[in-house]
Amino acid sequence: MADQFRHDFVGFAGADWLRTPNLDALAGRSAVFTRCCTNSPVCAPARIALATGIQPWKLGALDNHAYLPLSRPTVYSRFRDSGYRVACVGKLDLAKPDPYNGRHGDRPVCYSWGFTHPEECEGKMHAGRVAGPQGPYTFWLEQRGLLKAFTDDYAKRAEVGWSPRGSWDSVLPADAFEDAYIGRRSADWIRNVPKDFPWFMQVSFVGPHDPFDPPTQYASRYRDAQLPPPIPHSPAGKPAWSSAQRKATAEEIDVARRQYCAAIELIDDQVGHIMHALEESGQAAETIIVFVSDHGEMLGDHGRWRKAVFYESALRVPLTISLPGERTHRRVEALAELIDLTPTLLDAAGIAPLPGADAHSLLPLLRGQTSEHRQDCASALRTGRCLRTDRWKLIESADGVVELYDLQIDPEEQSNVAAEQPKVARELKARLVDRWMDGRQAW
Repeated sequence: MADQFRHDFVGFAGADWLRTPNLDALAGRSAVFTRCCTNSPVCAPARIALATGIQPWKLGALDNHAYLPLSRPTVYSRFRDSGYRVACVGKLDLAKPDPYNGRHGDRPVCYSWGFTHPEECEGKMHAGRVAGPQGPYTFWLEQRGLLKAFTDDYAKRAEVGWSPRGSWDSVLPADAFEDAYIGRRSADWIRNVPKDFPWFMQVSFVGPHDPFDPPTQYASRYRDAQLPPPIPHSPAGKPAWSSAQRKATAEEIDVARRQYCAAIELIDDQVGHIMHALEESGQAAETIIVFVSDHGEMLGDHGRWRKAVFYESALRVPLTISLPGERTHRRVEALAELIDLTPTLLDAAGIAPLPGADAHSLLPLLRGQTSEHRQDCASALRTGRCLRTDRWKLIESADGVVELYDLQIDPEEQSNVAAEQPKVARELKARLVDRWMDGRQAW
């Protein structure tokens, strides 16, 4: 799992301006979902929804101040209770407001969530914002004498606003970059785990989330890379706050987009190391392998950075699923939601689904039993919500602005046609309310 990884910035999605040979090889043996949408385009709500299979608004998880309710069973506890070792290395964001992850990333709450072998690492800004160690990665940096240089550098990035202006190279060598640490720790765990029990592992990279600070070893490969330009900003028909971000120069935008690509190539290398460890341990043929992200990144599209909006760059995520023995590439055009991954993994392992889940297993699609899955995808934040169908996208903002885009003729979401298509807008709003109320009467 990656953090803030766009659906279209990877080789198997047609991005020939960057190098992702290991992810492309994985996609070559996987079902690739081309229209998977996050249930919330920010970290904590998306990850809480994925853990439970429940829509984030039902759990009150609509911003990064959310906690995973301990009363809720998770996909992790389901695997644990079915006799699996359950490991994680990397960012979880299931209790994001609590900043201390523990010396070894095994704070007690990780076991409550269902992990038996946790190494919960700090997110990027989380790791760099505080002077002292907050988790296993920054304790490791401290041991190597690198922590102060790292946190001093992040203080400078915070002063200029993280992205896009804070997009210079990391002060760390490539092997000390956090995603390299996560990849290395994950591969070691796979090599060393005893084979007397089955296992589930979530490798959760902290990149390519901003600040876009790849090590120079990777950044230098993209200094002169030619990338497609960002989608232009068309403020007409969009809420006023969508134009409120600090403007960036053309040069700042180009640098940030190239740095984002370099961060992705570093992650791709780690995927290669993990896949090699899996092959080397003799377990690859019997392992379900998934690549996914929690949400996307605007990367200058519509004049915006980061996420927290419902435009395609932030809403859609890459998703590839490889079942044991699968060696063929298939494109799956059906609409899917991020939470659908949870029952899919349980279903494929022969484990009962989570009670009360809103997610639907993708296994019938993977087995070729159907070509359809969802009629629409819903996503929500505290600032608004949206419904995306095969053709249309409705966005309702908390300030009352309604946006409607015809994705067939306007895939870049430049023209809000809510006023021209009031019937479509009403119908989609009714469907969105029905999703929100779960079919119950709205009083």
